[in-house]
Amino acid sequence: MFDVQMASSTVAVPPKMGVFLTQIAETSDVETALWKILTDYTDLKIRSLRQRIRMFETKWGMRFEEFVVRDVQPPAGPEVYAYEVESDFWEWEEAETLLRHYEDVRARWT
Repeated sequence: MFDVQMASSTVAVPPKMGVFLTQIAETSDVETALWKILTDYTDLKIRSLRQRIRMFETKWGMRFEEFVVRDVQPPAGPEVYAYEVESDFWEWEEAETLLRHYEDVRARWT
């Protein structure tokens, strides 16, 4: 077992996982490898969520805040309640919420 001393606790990592982590992160230190992998993962999630949000902004020609107002006070017509609008609303809201979460986590740990 590799014992990784983190800020206030020790985490035991099985030897095979420790070797894998250090190889993936290209470092000999397991703690450094964990930090690098978690940081890289968080960066990838943020980048992916920003791309998803940009896709919605391009599709609807507005930011999410404007879309919410449009959805709450829609123009007359049944199209506002279409499956596509509702589906995009929930997916877009999820992307916005997750982006804030990952950005907050990243800011606290870097």
